Amino acid sequence: MSGATRTPGRSRGSAAVTPSERKNSATPGKAKQPTLLRDHAGEIVDPVAVAAELEAMDAAGAIAWALRTFQPRLYFATSFQKTSSVIIDLAWRASPQARFFYLDTDLLFEETYTTRDALAARYGVTFDRYSGISLDQQTALYGDRLWDRQPDACCGIRKVEPMRQALSGSDCWVSGIRRVDSQTRAGAAKFGWDRRFGLWKLNPLADWTDQDVWKYINDNQLPYNPLHDAGYPSIGCTHCTRPPGNGLAARAGRWADAHKTECGLHG
Repeated sequence: MSGATRTPGRSRGSAAVTPSERKNSATPGKAKQPTLLRDHAGEIVDPVAVAAELEAMDAAGAIAWALRTFQPRLYFATSFQKTSSVIIDLAWRASPQARFFYLDTDLLFEETYTTRDALAARYGVTFDRYSGISLDQQTALYGDRLWDRQPDACCGIRKVEPMRQALSGSDCWVSGIRRVDSQTRAGAAKFGWDRRFGLWKLNPLADWTDQDVWKYINDNQLPYNPLHDAGYPSIGCTHCTRPPGNGLAARAGRWADAHKTECGLHG
């Protein structure tokens, strides 16, 4: 399997841009033990104490702390769902130089690309794009519609491996996961060591409810993915996402027929 590619462009299907991969002496995923955590002044701090302080902070404060501590080696993951709209706004307000990326599986909804472009236009930012092998290559290697037969393998190719490449030059990444998303995320801390990728991870919206998210979006008139208005509380790839239906959990529409709730990026 070939490595992931980084394209710092905005448009889907645009001409390939020569990758300029960020170099790092450590390979993501190998460093299972936490690295020393230093504050913005370079002093070593206790990560347990820092995590406890961040639990008490609001999202804006947590993001501002991460920018002071890790920038420019801080990377914001964006999926162009409703939480991404909030995090992009908070990060941009704290620092217009904040860096954002997304994983393009080549199976995203058109509405997702439209939301990406709307956010890029509003904030004047470029979302770095990471992707894996092409769909044609995947079919040639593993057969047609791998997402139906082996969804974990498909997510590994189209999400996890590109994610490793995306994070290869970072010390901390930021995600939009929340405790209310699912049972598997109910215990998510706001800050901690990500053993899967070998760096620090911040979840600034971990304690936010849906009401919190929508209030922020509406109060600040943020662009958001229109699929949320069409019954999609959680949005992934076209072939694996559907509206969950009334009374079901938000992520019940993700891999609905596969007894699967996570793609492998968050444990």
